[in-house]
Amino acid sequence: MRSKAEHTAAIHENRKAAVIVNTKSRRGRRRYAEVLRLMRAGGFRLTGVHPVTDPARLRDVVARALEQEPDLLVVGGGDGTLSSSVRYVAGRDVALGVLPLGTTNNFARSLGLPLDLAGAVGVFSEGKVADIDLGMCGDRPFANLASFGVSVEVAGTVRPWLKRLLGRAAYPLTALTVLPGHRPFRAYITVDGKRHELLTHQLNIANGRFHGGWQIARDVSIDNRRLVAYQLGSGKRLRLLGETLVRATTGRWRSLAGGPFVTGQEMLLETDPPMAADIDGEVRLRTPLLVRTIPNGVRVMVPQEFEDR
Repeated sequence: MRSKAEHTAAIHENRKAAVIVNTKSRRGRRRYAEVLRLMRAGGFRLTGVHPVTDPARLRDVVARALEQEPDLLVVGGGDGTLSSSVRYVAGRDVALGVLPLGTTNNFARSLGLPLDLAGAVGVFSEGKVADIDLGMCGDRPFANLASFGVSVEVAGTVRPWLKRLLGRAAYPLTALTVLPGHRPFRAYITVDGKRHELLTHQLNIANGRFHGGWQIARDVSIDNRRLVAYQLGSGKRLRLLGETLVRATTGRWRSLAGGPFVTGQEMLLETDPPMAADIDGEVRLRTPLLVRTIPNGVRVMVPQEFEDR
């Protein structure tokens, strides 16, 4: 593989890119033509243009786009689309360019990307190639977050029209309807030989810095070779509701040094009862699960000020 400096130079000089847009994402269909216009206005030579109307076909679309050997694979969509794309470019000599076209855009926020389309495209011309950590939940790669509990029911319940109307606020509002009937569960997290036990309605294991569009903690990074596990609230519904609302309305998140976080490169998660996993917005797999991070597992295009470790 090229060095990151060589790869950055190739993108800036050759402008060879392929574009994939999930036209079923919150803004994908409406902004698709604008994506192409901005890419061409930036001087990029598009080796392929691929609108995706059926997310189940994403793997085939990515494979077809990579056949033309672009230096930059630009993907527009929400966290689920981007997480799925990450797995296909991991370990390859291609950089992922992220266009935030979803509801919460946690992955884009973790990379420090502008959330406006013109700003995000501008990063491809002015930014740099970095290699960030890749999360693995069981055998499934993920970019940002694996979560367990209320969020799994919310992901399966939240209405697409509500996401289009309210954006990220649709998730806490949907949680209000799910929580009264939700039962707490016990989780056991084993890290570095130490077993942690907790009773909760919601457990998250993060590779990235953001959840629900809000920062997890001030010192979390998507490039520090560490996962962060944390619960929202406890086994009490009112405490979960209160903590969720406070964070959603104020964005107040603590430092890892002062909060109830468990960190490590590899975590064994067991739950009673067994729980389904919500992996970057898609419900997949069930506990027990080994969750780990692969340091520098995938190349992405980021702003120059991004701290690449």
